[in-house]
Amino acid sequence: MEIVYLLEQVVNGLVLGGYYLLLAMGLSLIFSVGGIVNLAHGAFYALGAYLSLEVIKHAGFGASLFITPVLVGLIGIAFERFLLRRFYTADPILSLLVTFGLAMVAEQALRMIWGSAPLPSSMPPQFKGNLMLGEFMFSKYRLFILAVVICVMAGIWLLLHKTSFGRVVRAGIQKPDMVAVLGIRLQPYMMTVVVLGVASAALGGVLFGPIAIVHPAMGTEIMTVAFVVVVIGGLGSFWGVVLAAFLVGVVRGVTTHFAPAASEASMYILMFLVLMLRPRGLLGERIERFE
Repeated sequence: MEIVYLLEQVVNGLVLGGYYLLLAMGLSLIFSVGGIVNLAHGAFYALGAYLSLEVIKHAGFGASLFITPVLVGLIGIAFERFLLRRFYTADPILSLLVTFGLAMVAEQALRMIWGSAPLPSSMPPQFKGNLMLGEFMFSKYRLFILAVVICVMAGIWLLLHKTSFGRVVRAGIQKPDMVAVLGIRLQPYMMTVVVLGVASAALGGVLFGPIAIVHPAMGTEIMTVAFVVVVIGGLGSFWGVVLAAFLVGVVRGVTTHFAPAASEASMYILMFLVLMLRPRGLLGERIERFE
């Protein structure tokens, strides 16, 4: 019975890792290509959770999975065009300060629009309950989340590795000077990268709203974990971030089983151990900023 419960915690940890992955992937791509430390990334996650509440009221949960990321992605276009684009070649501390300020403004805006009190988000009726596999019991909704995350990450991988757009982005991460010599400007590609990043963060808000508390500070709370995942995985590495997200999720899930009080600290201990052995992260690459 102990083994059964432990395996259930591992599966829950994988779901938690998928949650982290939706935020960390966009965060990593935006920094790797544009050199921007986007502290406002969590705000798009929170905005996705709140917008999904409104979309669900009128169109249902299924429609919200598609409509909410698109709406937040459109906001991401303005975010990149009128804000981030000014800081690609500037001192990184400037973008850090500006996006931090934007995150605070966004949090207060959510309070003004929806109030400070936490709001409930309903779980789709068809995903309520548990799925029994022999002696193992798994939440249907958590398995659904894991399936969606895998599909989204497969789509992003195909975009980055099987298209001309992805080849330019990956080349821009590794050798931006060489891309510049070929006459290719990376700045126009950043808009798509930012839209992908903020849309995936919004999707995280939609998916985890029903099993988490929707409140104005939820974006700020998740940002620390997202940064930990990016640091452990290594900048510039798609699979590094994927591996780190699921590793952090499983470590926290298993730690919750054996030592609940140490659950929060476990990811920081993991980050310390990884950086002691590999300062660039698990699969990190050398990053050069473009001019």
